[in-house]
Amino acid sequence: MVGGGVWPPLERPQPYSCRLLTSVSSVPTVLHCVPRRSPVPVDRAPQLPALRNIATRLRIESVRATSEAGSGHPTSCCSAAEIMAALFFGQMRFDPGDPDNEENDRFVLSKGHAAPVLYAVWAEAGVIDRGQLSSLRQIDSDLEGHPTPRLPFVDVATGSLGQGICAAVGIALNARRIGSAYRTYALLGDGESAEGSVWEAAHAAARFALDNLCAITDVNALGQSRTTQWGHDMEAYAGRWRAFGWHTLVVDGHDLAALLDALDEAARTRGRPSMILARTLKGKGISFVEGRNGWHGKPLTGDDLDRALGELEGQLGDDTRNPTIPSPPRRAATSTARISLETVQLPEYALGSAVATREAYGAALAALGAADPRVVALDADVKNSTFSQTFEQQHPDRFYQMFIAEQVMVGAALGLASRGAIPFPSTFACFLTRAADFIRMGGIGNVNVKLAGSHAGVSIGEDGPSQMALEDLAMMRAVPGCVVLYPCDGVSAARLVIAAAAHTGMTYMRTSRPKTAVIYTAADQFVIGGSKVLRDSAEDVATVVAVGVTVFEALAAYDELDRSGIHLRVIDAYCVQPIDVDTLVRAGQATGHRLITVEDHGVVGGLGDAVSDAVAAHGISVRRLAVREVPRSGTSAELLDRFGISSRQIVKAVVAQQSEVNVPRGGAAAGHLL
Repeated sequence: MVGGGVWPPLERPQPYSCRLLTSVSSVPTVLHCVPRRSPVPVDRAPQLPALRNIATRLRIESVRATSEAGSGHPTSCCSAAEIMAALFFGQMRFDPGDPDNEENDRFVLSKGHAAPVLYAVWAEAGVIDRGQLSSLRQIDSDLEGHPTPRLPFVDVATGSLGQGICAAVGIALNARRIGSAYRTYALLGDGESAEGSVWEAAHAAARFALDNLCAITDVNALGQSRTTQWGHDMEAYAGRWRAFGWHTLVVDGHDLAALLDALDEAARTRGRPSMILARTLKGKGISFVEGRNGWHGKPLTGDDLDRALGELEGQLGDDTRNPTIPSPPRRAATSTARISLETVQLPEYALGSAVATREAYGAALAALGAADPRVVALDADVKNSTFSQTFEQQHPDRFYQMFIAEQVMVGAALGLASRGAIPFPSTFACFLTRAADFIRMGGIGNVNVKLAGSHAGVSIGEDGPSQMALEDLAMMRAVPGCVVLYPCDGVSAARLVIAAAAHTGMTYMRTSRPKTAVIYTAADQFVIGGSKVLRDSAEDVATVVAVGVTVFEALAAYDELDRSGIHLRVIDAYCVQPIDVDTLVRAGQATGHRLITVEDHGVVGGLGDAVSDAVAAHGISVRRLAVREVPRSGTSAELLDRFGISSRQIVKAVVAQQSEVNVPRGGAAAGHLL
């Protein structure tokens, strides 16, 4: 439909090649389907009157709640009412009183703007009081405009479209990890099917043969501003999902019997995930809204509200008892013991030996995996560069190759983390920016994921600027609660892997391509929020705060300046966020209220900004050495010097700072922020 109007009445679709299930016995033998839960077909007819009433009440509550809130998406809720009723009250197994039960079936609302219908489901199931629905979108209410894990049955935050299906892949993978029979369901909108991340997830789920995953697409044909890209062309959707290897069914999304049959078939399908394409009408049940463009995100008010509620209430049948939600079996809870260095056999590196931090990361990750079965690793086809292949070699059953698809790699990691795994997704740091929105949403949900980005900065050398992450520290520092770690040698890298795993919440570790000298010993401790003062004396006249590869440039600058009688304090700020404020302030106060930062990163948002934020209130100025223009190919040493972060450039900055200190009164201002 284009330009408004009303869609023709829905009819039960004719069979497609992926066909609508009409009876359980009609499952093709080529699917090798075996019952998962019920060995015989279930007579659903007695449930239908109750499910119809539930669907109608879900519409009523969604319309009422959004109208009271003055905002929301009631028409998007109305199209999904039968889907939600069939799924939660006719198919899923879960204990409404125990959201932490690891055997509960899981649900991800990928079309997060339909949150009110999910909240109405929980009210219907007794999880929340029905009166709470009127608090939708209020400042102190956990019933937010889009779902977040503040609510116990929400595993991941959704609302940024195209992400929920990626998280569902991770949640389904987790069931295999813990040997659980729970199933994972995800509800998508047809509009979000334009997102590339949806098809990354489609590929990954089929490759992993996730037959415990069932996605449903609410094909209501209307987006925010116009008809969706394929409208109600169900074969356009079906052909794509079949091509990606999914068992695909097309149903009338307002026909409860058809939905239940399709869900049953999906549960019996083996060897591949299932997609149920449900043809629906946006605003279903409200005559003057149903199937009409222009109502997206618009609550009903005044006479329209009264008329809509009157129509919906008139659709309620006789009083019925809601179907009993089957509870899953209980199982022993997965261990949540805290990780400590004492339980992990970390690699040992001799002082002065050369090892890349990315290599130490891989070795430590493998050792961590041996100590804790919750640890998993995900890769984007760079395992031999990030050294996550070391983990794969030792723990192949907990290594997930996602190929060059960073969005589903991070999205699946969020899903795994939401169910108790400790995932380490790793790739080149520059390519993690592909998944920036997933990382942002992970921050909203305070997800316990451990990101790792290698090949950071110009120090990677000849590969050139497309491979050089110069924005990643800024991106990660902007995520609420994200810990940002940047080790300089093998010992610190290995120990910070353990610190990241032991921390509850998102972390990001930045590793480097070049081999660097080992400067720490096994006795050195590395904590979140800490730093190391590598050189200091009572005669220090300047402080250089470095991180990663620039620590060695700072140490080389120290040696050169020391020969000239200039004493330099050197700090390794291995934890960029939260940064060690006390150490920085003490150093700044001891060296003329001035600091110099040097980083293999862009000037915006990295170490320099972190240090400036930390010391500004103490009257300490910061001179920032960072990459200030688009770099080019060259050797690592050439690039560090050309772009202003080599030992030679540090020496120049220290000498210039000392010249400024000695400028007579009335000259250039000391402490100028550069």
